Amino acid sequence: MTYARIIGTGSFLPGAPISNDDLVARGIDTSDAWIVERTGIRARHLAESNVGASDLALQASLRALAAANKQPADVDLIIVATSTPDMIFPSAAALLQDKLGIRNGAPAFDVQAVCSGFVYALTLAKKLIASGSHRCALVVGAEVFSRILDWNDRGTCVLFGDGAGAVLLAASEEPGILATALHADGSYRDILSVPGQIAGGQVVGSPFLQMEGQAVFKFAVKVLAEVAREVLGQAGLGIGDVDWLIPHQANMRILDATARKLGLPAEKIIATVAHHGNTSAASIPLALDEAVRSGRISRGQTLLLEAVGGGFTWGAALLKF
Repeated sequence: MTYARIIGTGSFLPGAPISNDDLVARGIDTSDAWIVERTGIRARHLAESNVGASDLALQASLRALAAANKQPADVDLIIVATSTPDMIFPSAAALLQDKLGIRNGAPAFDVQAVCSGFVYALTLAKKLIASGSHRCALVVGAEVFSRILDWNDRGTCVLFGDGAGAVLLAASEEPGILATALHADGSYRDILSVPGQIAGGQVVGSPFLQMEGQAVFKFAVKVLAEVAREVLGQAGLGIGDVDWLIPHQANMRILDATARKLGLPAEKIIATVAHHGNTSAASIPLALDEAVRSGRISRGQTLLLEAVGGGFTWGAALLKF
């Protein structure tokens, strides 16, 4: 049987960190205490106007390749999870492929599942590798959410940041990704969305992120606990078998509430949201890479990845690292 196993991780945050006090200095009606109390976020990174999602993805990908001791030419599949691509088309994945100099005809495409995008992309890559059609997949989450924020709306603009995270997933005889589950329910589309679109060269509707925070919180905590139990059940494991929970880094209130609902000790949560904010599809691979490089995560440990995002979409992946 062919398994899919993570063999390298990488991440990238653009520019210098922007603190909560920096946002106040820019004229946003908020305070460090207000943001920290409600979200746990202390800083975020914002990309320059000439930097796109594929540029962030490139840096994260190069680091993942280096960690795996692989070359770009070894990659035979590229999936980028993003809701903020460089352009309508070509995909950010195609642009990344070109920037990496990959000329082997490997398929490259984007996945749009908002904050759940990385789990969706990882699941697709895992299934393609298990089928035998591919052997080395580059899976990336990359976002420039600063482009879709209304900086006059303190309820949303303080939450998000830009960044990218990547993993290299390879065919293996050893178990890697043990179980995955993906879900969506479009009836919740109005509580978290960017409803605008381009038509006739003009923006039609709002081009900014809009969110009903309390509704998102309640839904997120419910489905994150459910989908965690779902993948554990698939693998025949219990919450006590999990070494690390790596959730989507939305805000600390959601992370803490999910852990309590699962009965998981807080010290088993990988939480990096404080210094980069909510980076949507990039947040799980960012947190994973930081924990690997700091030595918290080591080979052989069991990791539970989970996310929920606009759509609503949600999903989880259980894996042996």
